[in-house]
Amino acid sequence: MTGTHARRQGGGTNATDERRRMSVPRLSRGSRLVVAVAALLLFSSVARAQGEPPREEGKFHKPELVELVKLDPTIKLDIRYATPNNFLGRPVYAEARAFLQKPAAKALVRVSRKLREQGYGLVVFDGYRPWSVTKVFWDATPEDKKVFVADPAKGSRHNRGCAVDLSLYDLKTGKEVEMTGGYDEMTERSHINYKGGTDGQRRLRDLLRAAMEAEGFQVYEPEWWHYDYKDWKRYPILNISFDEIGRKQ
Repeated sequence: MTGTHARRQGGGTNATDERRRMSVPRLSRGSRLVVAVAALLLFSSVARAQGEPPREEGKFHKPELVELVKLDPTIKLDIRYATPNNFLGRPVYAEARAFLQKPAAKALVRVSRKLREQGYGLVVFDGYRPWSVTKVFWDATPEDKKVFVADPAKGSRHNRGCAVDLSLYDLKTGKEVEMTGGYDEMTERSHINYKGGTDGQRRLRDLLRAAMEAEGFQVYEPEWWHYDYKDWKRYPILNISFDEIGRKQ
């Protein structure tokens, strides 16, 4: 899911930005711990304020979320929701990390290996997403753009740990490639069958799609970057923070 102005809010750095970063005093270990605890408390309070996930009936696989970069360190992360560089303009994750259910994660690693043979790596924008964050997205999105967000009353495939938002980067340059539209862009350019853009952009978009579909992922057509793993229905909706993964699955 998503938002609109991610690409315009992003961009490179300059000397002024660098000086600003250098002028910020480094936090002590104790101060960093205080900041981390505060972020986790904020997440918990938001989760409580947003209510509870929908109740589901039936039998589900036991969740086993795994961290993508631990399986494949060549996968790059650009977790926009851990920064202000997203359509909300504020971070909603306390940490820039990405998780998937183990079978989906292993399938993504196979995708990564095959794409490396063609000169490209994977850059991941988002994986597992707590249900409370899906609720925040839904409430913040205008009615005419809700096709780009999941209804919290039904839950998201991100909430099940079976959806991933991603793109490609060039192994030679290390730079993210250009697609027909930006990540989280709520326009027609985001559609997987959008006919505009350049030949090269469409080729790379289709290259990513073919590699993902070969390993059991299916694209969400309004968003070229969003892929759902084939077994998503077999996993429950989760609402645990990243630091709880492994303890509350």
